[in-house]
Amino acid sequence: MTAPSLNTLLSTLLLVSPAFTHPSFRRFLTLFAGWVCTRGTHAVTESLVEAGVSGTQHHAAFHRFFSRARWCVDAVGRLVLLRLVALVPGPVRLVLDDTLCAHKGPQLFGLGVHVDAVRSTRKRRLLTFGHVWVVLTVLVPVPWSQREWALPVLLRLYRTQADCQKSGEPHQPKTQLAVALVHQVAQWLPGKALELVADSAYSCRPVLRALPPGVLFTGAMPTKARLQRPRTRKYRSPRTGRLRRGDIRLPNPAQVARSKKWPWLTLCLTLYGQRKHLQYKELVARWHRSAGKPLLKIVIVRVPQGQLPLRVFFCTDATRSAQAILESYAQRWAIEVLFRDLKQLLGFASSRARSRLAVLRTAPWVAICYTLLVLWALEQRLSLSQVALPVRPWYPTKNTVSFADILRLAQRTLSAADWSDVPALLANIPSARSPPVASAA
Repeated sequence: MTAPSLNTLLSTLLLVSPAFTHPSFRRFLTLFAGWVCTRGTHAVTESLVEAGVSGTQHHAAFHRFFSRARWCVDAVGRLVLLRLVALVPGPVRLVLDDTLCAHKGPQLFGLGVHVDAVRSTRKRRLLTFGHVWVVLTVLVPVPWSQREWALPVLLRLYRTQADCQKSGEPHQPKTQLAVALVHQVAQWLPGKALELVADSAYSCRPVLRALPPGVLFTGAMPTKARLQRPRTRKYRSPRTGRLRRGDIRLPNPAQVARSKKWPWLTLCLTLYGQRKHLQYKELVARWHRSAGKPLLKIVIVRVPQGQLPLRVFFCTDATRSAQAILESYAQRWAIEVLFRDLKQLLGFASSRARSRLAVLRTAPWVAICYTLLVLWALEQRLSLSQVALPVRPWYPTKNTVSFADILRLAQRTLSAADWSDVPALLANIPSARSPPVASAA
């Protein structure tokens, strides 16, 4: 199965060849093979060792692939996005979030001090040196898993105010970077329905009021959010006699939860792979301070366990059901699984890049490699029999494929090839006959 799998993998990688020049695409393939086959600390030089070209090709050319070569990360992401959209019917569902990659060292572009949300607690905030990446992913259903997978297509590096002041560049908050990513996707997919899911950090005024028209947003709001509803009839002030045209103030979600005017409803649905019975209340209102005039469907959920007794979710489509809103928000967890796999298995946070262009390219390149690996598995219709899962007597209930299984299969496939002669590997691929088209950086 190695040769057919290798040809299928090379055909998948040829999808992004128009974004590179011919020499750069050859180095891309060599770096991809070495990076994927690396089982320890990921680096450019270690990739050359794993690919078996460290003694025949100079390492400086592969470092220049990230620091100087003519190619654009967004151009690669666009090609991958168009392929994913062609595979998934219906609206394009996007998930947005950011993640911290710890780094230290002198003369490191974009280095800043950030709050480590994973290791921080409510009483203690832990600060860490590193890079923060704002990531936009596409939700894709896969046949080998019960959940949907989040595949990254666009990334932006967030830089702190202190770092921007040193270089004299304007500071862009994470919310502004997130809006730019969504606008970029809307520009690439004109007329395509987009649905965006994000957590409470991005469910705010800078994002909600700057989204492209027609983008449906699902997020979380605070329990003390100020809600309003539009007036349905004329009303004059009893004191001044003037017509009141403003919206009517409603109780906040915490007050709605305590009120007997809105009864608790029961809903049974599958969230995070488990069947759950939830108590909830729903209403249609405006969140003028953040979302403006559009009516929102708001769902208040009672949480029996944990530190938060209530969770409040909303959707910019006021006609959407409570079950659809809760299931859509629960799918956001796929991006958290993505961050774990990227960092623990694919060296997303292991980059040794220091210069500006190398930093801006290396981590997004690793994320695109993740998407290409999953796309390869989709195109060859991966199954449990093809993966050849390792024998684990202590884990007899495993019946789905994880990214670690896909990575293991890719390592077996790539390690059998001779990457010192990339043209010979591409000679058997029909779509590789036409040379890649150069793309400006």
